[in-house]
Amino acid sequence: MADQGQENFRDTIGTLNEEGKRAWVFPKKPSGKWYEYRKYVSYALLLILFSAPFIKINGNQFMMFNILERRFNIFGFPFWPQDFYLFVIMMIIGVVFVIFFTVAFGRLFCGWICPQTIFMEMVFRRIEYWIDGDRGKQIRLAKMPWNAEKIRKRVLKWSIFFIISFLIANIFLAYLIGSDELIRYITDGPSQHGSTLISLMIFTGVFYFIFAWFREQVCIIVCPYGRLQGALLDNKSIIVAYDHKRGEKEEGRAKFKKKEDRPASGKGDCIDCSACVHVCPTGIDIRNGTQLECVNCTACIDACDHMMEAVDLPKGLIRYTSEDNIEKGEKFKLTPRLKGYIVVLGILTAVLIGMLFLRNDVEASILRLPGQLYEHKADNIISNVYTYKLVNKTVEPIDSITFRLKSHKGTIKLVSNTSVTVPEAGLTQGTLFIEINASAIKTDKERLEIEIMSGDQVIETTTTAFLGPRSYN
Repeated sequence: MADQGQENFRDTIGTLNEEGKRAWVFPKKPSGKWYEYRKYVSYALLLILFSAPFIKINGNQFMMFNILERRFNIFGFPFWPQDFYLFVIMMIIGVVFVIFFTVAFGRLFCGWICPQTIFMEMVFRRIEYWIDGDRGKQIRLAKMPWNAEKIRKRVLKWSIFFIISFLIANIFLAYLIGSDELIRYITDGPSQHGSTLISLMIFTGVFYFIFAWFREQVCIIVCPYGRLQGALLDNKSIIVAYDHKRGEKEEGRAKFKKKEDRPASGKGDCIDCSACVHVCPTGIDIRNGTQLECVNCTACIDACDHMMEAVDLPKGLIRYTSEDNIEKGEKFKLTPRLKGYIVVLGILTAVLIGMLFLRNDVEASILRLPGQLYEHKADNIISNVYTYKLVNKTVEPIDSITFRLKSHKGTIKLVSNTSVTVPEAGLTQGTLFIEINASAIKTDKERLEIEIMSGDQVIETTTTAFLGPRSYN
């Protein structure tokens, strides 16, 4: 493809001009089979995104990431700081899955599932088409002096962008603090929650900046996923690719001419219409091969198929395929590399499921009070003072909590004689004394096993250390 004059395309990103300044991308409005599929997927995901904070399962918010209080709900399962190991395993599974998916199917995630792409292409860009018009009208509007028409369209578009950004910021806040808290803040009014309002406006400003100005630069400059392609993709990966063998043939691509015997001329099926370039949301030419800017959005596939249909040539010049399929005609199959990822993913998933089943509804920790020695009391009793913390991971309060020594004979006395109750999705902490007869102590640091009871039922078992005098060793 050297004769096409595109050998310098990797020297700079597609959104910079020759002077190194921002080259604004004005993509043509896409249409076609793949675009319709993407719309269905995008609107379904948007529905989930906007409804998830308000859906509850067994009283737990479907999805919540309360960083301040260190409380997380994932698919209705509550996770506390004590469950951090589960969260780590889930993150590792996510990373392995993304790697596996990228090796197999390229940047399918970016084009179909990524929130940045969905909001940009299916929300903000569609509003832009509605107000400013398609590619040609947008270019003319950008070059137009600031007259009444341009001011009216810009104010309308920017106002709608700001309102949508404010709505997204509210949903984002619902994921962070919980939907119930968000509704309470709205009901109370902004005057009573000034700091939250400031945070909300900061989030709104960030989203507005991204979708009104930064736009595709997020995928090209900020997101590291595109740069991972060089390490993850291989010739067997399924990506949005241009069939250069069919498109170029012996004589290369050339403009279409009526009544031309194109196969006999040796010219490729690519008619050099640039439809794939004009429709690209990141401003690249897919005919140059795999590029970090490409998000596999399929817009070029629809545009090319439309042109092929118009000139009575076979569709699929740009399609989902692999380099090996283009070069050698090899179909996709599971490679040893992919099988290895599947095995690792299966093992990690099995470990996570097992740990979820073994996880208790109540997490208990009993620790000796720092800096405190044991106390020698009457009747040869050794006493240690402890702090306890009980975390209730359910949506029902747990009352009538008592503590019982399982490994030794002795007594446990609470500093407060009142009944211990752990509120729903909350924690209770306090102080207690453990008293054991010195004759039952074998070492100067005994390991005690303690049962936490709710009525007559054992709901958790934990261990702690008990100090005694060395003379009893």
